[in-house]
Parts: sequence; structure tokens; C-alpha cells
Amino acid sequence: MLKCGFEPVFDKNSKVLILGSFPSVKSRQIEFYYGNKQNRFWRTVCGFFGEAAPETVSDKIDFLLRRKIALWDIVTECEIVGSRDDTIKNFKVADLKKVLQKSQISFIIINGGKAYDIFLRSYPNLEIPHKKLCSTSPANTRFNESEWRDVLSGIFG
Repeated sequence: MLKCGFEPVFDKNSKVLILGSFPSVKSRQIEFYYGNKQNRFWRTVCGFFGEAAPETVSDKIDFLLRRKIALWDIVTECEIVGSRDDTIKNFKVADLKKVLQKSQISFIIINGGKAYDIFLRSYPNLEIPHKKLCSTSPANTRFNESEWRDVLSGIFG
């Protein structure tokens, strides 16, 4: 059965796009990105800015827009078993022009290997600098917060 992801969060001032793979089961339940409390995304990104992770969806959106961060997933629709990226099939890829043409994106962070593989296959000639970072998923035992901090420091100074 096809599952649908979320619309991107961004505005005209967004300067970095963070792309995940596809929302987890818990994210789909709350209908927003990185809904699993064990996922390190919000703690890591908010922590970089010296802020606590927001609790509500509206506070998360406010944080992202205030910090000029756009958030989306490279897969907008797919068949998936649970939350496992390795089971994603029959997927539709995000039309990144939807965000890139209406913002100031100058760098793309790709959250994890599956998102990166799909991004590279779908956008091999995209001329915006990009970098794959280790997945913030709780299933990733090799997560490295300093890698995220280093890249965010390069973008936000």
C-alpha cells in the first residue's frame, strides 16, 4: 500500500535544505518530520543553535523558519515496511524545484545513506553543494553528532 510523506517546510529565506528519506511510522502518526522521540534530529539541530528541541509541530516549524532551514524528504510517496529505509520501493521522488525556485537554498544536507542514494540517482547534475551526513535515526549505531555540528558550522558560521 502506498504511503504519502509530507509537504516541505520552507520559506523564501530558507538557505539550507535538509533532506531525509521518508517519514517513520511515528512521524506519520504525528504527521510531521522526525516524530520518533529517539531520533536525534531535533536534539542535534536545535542543540547546534543552543536551543531545546521544540515539542509541538508549530514550534518546530517556527524553529526551522527562524533558522532558515528547509526540511523535506527525497521520497514523497512509496511502499515501505514499517520505518525501514531498506524496504522503500515503488517511490516518487520529491520535485526539489518546488523548494529551490522559491527560496535561497545554497546547501543541501542529506540525512542518511538511502536518502543520499536516491538524491544522487535523481539529481546527478544539481549544482548546489550537498553533503551526506550520518542518519539521525535511532537505528543508526554509528551516529556522529560532531559531523552534523561541523557541517552546520560551515553553513551558519
